[in-house]
Amino acid sequence: MKERIIKIILLYFISSQLYSQELLPFVENYNKSNYQGDNQIWNVAQGNDNAMYFANNHYLLRYDGVKWEKNMLPNKTIIRSIMVDGDKIYSGSYKEFGYWFRKEGKMYYVSISDKTKVFDDSDNEEIWKIFKFKGKIYFQSFNGIYLYDGKVLRKIKFPFLVSYCFVVENQLLVAAVEKGIYKMNDSKFEKIQGWTILENNVIHHIEKYHNKTYIFTKKNGVYIEENGILRVWDNPLNAVLKAANINVAKFIKDNKLIIGTANKGVYVFDFATNSSTSINRNNVLMNNSILSIGLDSENDLWLGLDNGIAHVEVNSPISIFYDNSGILGSVYSVASTPKGYLMASNHGVFKYEDKQLSLIPNTQGQAWNISKIDNKYVIGHNEGTFIYENGIFSKLNDINGGWNLVKSNINNTYLQATYSGVIIYNNANDLGQNKLVNGLLKPIKYVAQNRKNEIWAADNYRGLYRIKYSDSDEGTQVENTTQGNKITNDFGVKIFEFRDEILFLINNSWYTYSSITNQLKLNELFNSNFRNVSEIIAIDENHFMVLKEGLLYHIDAKGNRFVWNVVQEKYYKGKIINDNLKIFKDKENYLLNLDDGFISLRLKFENKQNTTVKIEAFNYDNLLEDKSKIDYNSELKINVISGIFGATKPNLFYKIDTANDFIAVNEGLIVLNNISNGSHIITIYNHDGLSYSKISNFEFTVAKPWYFSFWMILLYFTIIGAVLFLYYKWNKMQYTQKIELREEELKHQKKILEMELKAENELNVQEYEKHILELELQSKSSEVAGKSLSIAKQSEMIENIQGILDTETDFNKLKSEIKKAIKINAVNKHEWETFESNLNQIHNEFIINLSKKYPVLTSKDIKLCIYLKMNLSSKEIAPMMNISFRGVELHRYRLRKKLNLTQDENLSKFLLSL
Repeated sequence: MKERIIKIILLYFISSQLYSQELLPFVENYNKSNYQGDNQIWNVAQGNDNAMYFANNHYLLRYDGVKWEKNMLPNKTIIRSIMVDGDKIYSGSYKEFGYWFRKEGKMYYVSISDKTKVFDDSDNEEIWKIFKFKGKIYFQSFNGIYLYDGKVLRKIKFPFLVSYCFVVENQLLVAAVEKGIYKMNDSKFEKIQGWTILENNVIHHIEKYHNKTYIFTKKNGVYIEENGILRVWDNPLNAVLKAANINVAKFIKDNKLIIGTANKGVYVFDFATNSSTSINRNNVLMNNSILSIGLDSENDLWLGLDNGIAHVEVNSPISIFYDNSGILGSVYSVASTPKGYLMASNHGVFKYEDKQLSLIPNTQGQAWNISKIDNKYVIGHNEGTFIYENGIFSKLNDINGGWNLVKSNINNTYLQATYSGVIIYNNANDLGQNKLVNGLLKPIKYVAQNRKNEIWAADNYRGLYRIKYSDSDEGTQVENTTQGNKITNDFGVKIFEFRDEILFLINNSWYTYSSITNQLKLNELFNSNFRNVSEIIAIDENHFMVLKEGLLYHIDAKGNRFVWNVVQEKYYKGKIINDNLKIFKDKENYLLNLDDGFISLRLKFENKQNTTVKIEAFNYDNLLEDKSKIDYNSELKINVISGIFGATKPNLFYKIDTANDFIAVNEGLIVLNNISNGSHIITIYNHDGLSYSKISNFEFTVAKPWYFSFWMILLYFTIIGAVLFLYYKWNKMQYTQKIELREEELKHQKKILEMELKAENELNVQEYEKHILELELQSKSSEVAGKSLSIAKQSEMIENIQGILDTETDFNKLKSEIKKAIKINAVNKHEWETFESNLNQIHNEFIINLSKKYPVLTSKDIKLCIYLKMNLSSKEIAPMMNISFRGVELHRYRLRKKLNLTQDENLSKFLLSL
């Protein structure tokens, strides 16, 4: 019970916060951060150059749709009024008036009052209004008026304090603050009879419209004079205007009256419907104090505010429903009703009827979609599906999250995509008869059908499914088509129906399904035209909208050609709800949901404006003429000025030189940097949705960089010449030094050669001595060998003597033979000493190595080793060592043990290897 009371209180609180809303014309607000000026905008006018001019306290502001400019009077006084006449912009300020003209991209001022000294020192005048009457320019203050015919300036003093003067038909009316309204004829003033009711009123505007004269007072509303009778305007709005304090008023085309007030914004009154629209701080304006009203060539309004400027597109094909309070929330779907509009938002379901916005009871929460079936509105909600019919709101089912509802292309069946899958409504007259398709309990975002018992469904996250089912709901088959076609990136699949054909947008590519191959195939028509779109929304058979690179386009399909009509970004910038864009057709208009409301677009609106543009190119803030030259590496700003500020603004593109790509002109400004030197041409094109047409061009030349100028090139040649000369001198010096160095080197080489020859000679001497020594060594070796042979022969002699002794019996003969043999072959003691000395000298290194490795060897062991190394047999060694043959063999056996040789190792080979 307590929770219910809280909900009722909360609902009452929300309902009490809802104030009157209405469809409004689109408004562009400009504040001081945009135009970098002061607060109040006292006057607004459009020049013959199509630029808008504003009297902004100390500044004359100029806005051409691309760039803001501000200019100050020489005496720096406050500008209160401006008026356009031809190419001149007349302005009035404190004790000063004159005119401005534009030349070479800059404004210049010419004073009229200063030349004639029309103001006395005692005057304390400000020019609050400037107008033209009978070929003369009138500068009006509250105390007097100054007439200027282009040559002569004349001053007329008012006999009373006035508010303003007004030209009505061929009469000049002067509104006195206390004494009523007078006709001014030259310097004479004639009071209008029968208008005494207007005395003691401040009159802010008088204008004749449809044979009626409307008088707008500051605090007492509006009066109408018709057929000589003056009466109060009999309209409910008049009571509101009395409290609002009228500042300015103006009649515009299409039977509309614009009234600007001091504290309640501006009212747009439509005589055709006898209704009014209020534009104020509560909806779109920056503040409620309207100081001035101006019209542009499109008959749209420019409001001068107490703090800023507002551009109100009262003749635009686009209207906007705002909710600045935040109560409505983000609108996910909108539909028109006989009495107004129905909106589904993240705060619930709202209805707008009789200019009142209200929350439908028990609909709080996220509402996704509104679809109209006959006279019923089917609403997809976070808590189920609801029906709104004849002002009655009821619940249809409890299946959560109805994202989208579409009609089948084969019968009168409706399909709904929900959090839990697909719901089928077989009977449009009885939506209570519905069923949830089995086998696909997934969050489905998009759904379509063009074959009986076959449904296509796209998952909210990833995947495209083909569902086959029977009328009896038995044997439902669900096939993951993207997975079956091996498409890995199948996130955020979108389904779009075009002329009874179902297309699928998967990873920026368009596919259709072939029933012959049972495979997805690329669609050539859509891939060539809509490959990189992020959103696509159907309207009818030949119309749909796409979102591409942040821009919204209305597509008109003419056969297989598509006409692209861009919807200017300013109407929806930063307000589109991505992946939840929906279009509702309302007669000739289309309703598009936004973050804080919706917009109504009349897409059949035709742009009949002239597409000629003016090009102003600036380099270092200097205006350039066509075919001008600019410095290298300098910035070039090109303002492409169409003179159109509203919905009919042309869709402009440009090309540089012979480039293939068309580049959009963003907000009328082209900025070029790092341009190569040489001649260039910028060509401006208008895009009508189907083709590009050339409308203007600008040619310019970029100078060569400073380092390629004539003097720099001359300097380069001078430097190169100097470098070559220095190089020549340096080479010559180097050559001379090289010759000297070569001579020194030759001397040095000669000296070195002499030293090398001397060293070589010494080396040759050493080699020769070494050779001699080697020969001596060989000689000694030969001598040793000879001695060895001699010894061997002696041994043989002894053996012969032994044989003689064995065979000879005659003693004397034997004695004689022995003596003879001994005498011939005897070896003396000196020869043995010489033999051993030579032997040791030849094998000195071998003896040293052998003694180091085997210190246990005796001198006899070493001597035996030498004989064995000389490859002498035991028989030859025995006499040399004065031992028997068997003694040699025994000595050899002992030597093998000392050398640690095995039985298989050869003693002589071992000794030779050492």
